[in-house]
Amino acid sequence: MSRGKAVMVLGTTSGAGKSWLATALCRWYARQGLKVAPFKAQNMSNNARVVPGLNGLMGEIGSAQYFQALAARRVPEVRMNPVLLKPEADTRSQVVVLGEVDEALSRMPWRERSALLKPRARAALHELLSENDVVVVEGAGSPAEINLAPTDYVNLGTARDAKAACLLVTDIDRGGAFAHLYGTHQLMPADVRARVKGFVLNRFRGDAGLLSPGPEQLEHLTGVPTIATLPMWRGHGLPEEDGVFDDATTGHGGEGVRIAVIAYPRISNLDEFQPLRQLPGVRLSWAREPRDLQGADWIILPGSKATTADLAWLRAQKLDLAINAHRGRVLGICGGLQMLGEALIDTHGVDGNAPGLGLLPLVTAFEPEKLLRNTQLQFGATDGPWSTLAGVQADGYEIHHGRTQPHAGLPPPQVALRNAAGEAIGWQSGRTLGVYAHGLFEQPAVLQALFGQTGRPLDAVFDGLADFIDLHFQPGKLAGLIA
Repeated sequence: MSRGKAVMVLGTTSGAGKSWLATALCRWYARQGLKVAPFKAQNMSNNARVVPGLNGLMGEIGSAQYFQALAARRVPEVRMNPVLLKPEADTRSQVVVLGEVDEALSRMPWRERSALLKPRARAALHELLSENDVVVVEGAGSPAEINLAPTDYVNLGTARDAKAACLLVTDIDRGGAFAHLYGTHQLMPADVRARVKGFVLNRFRGDAGLLSPGPEQLEHLTGVPTIATLPMWRGHGLPEEDGVFDDATTGHGGEGVRIAVIAYPRISNLDEFQPLRQLPGVRLSWAREPRDLQGADWIILPGSKATTADLAWLRAQKLDLAINAHRGRVLGICGGLQMLGEALIDTHGVDGNAPGLGLLPLVTAFEPEKLLRNTQLQFGATDGPWSTLAGVQADGYEIHHGRTQPHAGLPPPQVALRNAAGEAIGWQSGRTLGVYAHGLFEQPAVLQALFGQTGRPLDAVFDGLADFIDLHFQPGKLAGLIA
């Protein structure tokens, strides 16, 4: 018998603020002494984390639910995001079910596979409800996609199964907020519409007194009160929900380290760069063409869900020439490491064959089995521009199909990083460093070695989120959602 209460965050659009608000709610309810777990039935994202899976194996979930679990003071696990879709092309996604890739479902049409995914997600939801006082549920996209309503187990189905008290959040900074709220509310099925207990205006700038009589008229039309107006807060410290989080240069300006991240189409694991956005003296920007690299001290080639295709895009943009001509530091992470090598070899049809950029004497072969692991890391005798990392210990995680080795016909590179098993997972050649480990910039020891500062602790970020909603929600409303 389910005993937990469910609070569900729905949005009028993607990017309205669902993930951010759900994370804040996880910490707020956990601070009330309650046992809390996050849940999202299906996430579509190439930002993923390695967590404990089923049968003693490791699995992967969306990064948003990973952070929500930490905010709830829980160990993240696969039931918190039972279905993860990882886009590989505009019309194709890899389907991960309870942490494991399901190739058959990945090839199946959208509506057909929804019927098979729903019971897996539903079972995970009810298990979490039975084990927790509160389950904070995040919706996906919009609950008013009437073309998808018959198969929508992520929003409508979950709200029904969880008997959730729902919040509907909108991004007022984009304009049209009242229309978005009214239209979304009216297009939802009547039974789910009745579960909406409050509207939330997110990212508001200006005088809140100017909103009247909008909220009052909206409540008259729908019967739903606006229970929070959340001011714009750019520096909250949590990674954005998904995608390239903005096109603006971030950081505190002035003199300092300028870092350009290559923003290829299937970029992945962007959340690991969030700490760099917060460091004084560090400016982070996105690069899509050679001129974006001008004046950069560092170039980072991040992870990719489609390494060979993104490498082809990089060459088409002539970024390969700019990277090879760069005289500062070049860092490749996971797929970026693979691109920096001499060749990508694919005999199993996983990703594709391609020549690499040739900055590291490495060869990568793609294997059908995806390697997933969290691991302790030890930097070796790095030198030159990376010398401050020598001897640094840290934690990180790996998600990749590629297996990388030194090129047999070339002088071997310097091993820069090893995992807990002693395996080489990072190599350096001069100014260029490539590593398989994600999450390094979340490690205080790494930030201290590279930038002389450690940034804001993640736990302080979660407390800040909880303080923020406690201040801006109407008194008693958050507790009333689970009464």
